[in-house]
Amino acid sequence: EVQLVESGGGLVQAGGSLRLSCAASGFTFDDYAIGWFRQAPGKEREGVSCISSLDGRTYYADSVKGRFTISRDNAKMTAYLQMNNLKPEDTAVYYCATLPVYCSGPGSMMGDYWGLGTQVTVSS
Repeated sequence: EVQLVESGGGLVQAGGSLRLSCAASGFTFDDYAIGWFRQAPGKEREGVSCISSLDGRTYYADSVKGRFTISRDNAKMTAYLQMNNLKPEDTAVYYCATLPVYCSGPGSMMGDYWGLGTQVTVSS
């Protein structure tokens, strides 16, 4: 059974940092690009970042570029999202997902298998 479990969310003040983790099981992690998405109340889901499986190619949405860093540890079957200089507008539920395509830009931000999400709240 494919499982993705996010952790690391919480409440942080603006300017603070959080590191999200996405622990995977039930599939060959090396075979898949991983994406991070977020959804704020009343807003559409947004593709935040992705990372390819073998060459480590990454993509970032303009809204997080320079502040967020995505990474993965294939041996641990875990992906990470380091979030620095957080802003109130980053408040959302953050999800990780496998991507059915290579991570190549905004067009590749489509999730296949999803985790249940972790809440990130940034206070001003």
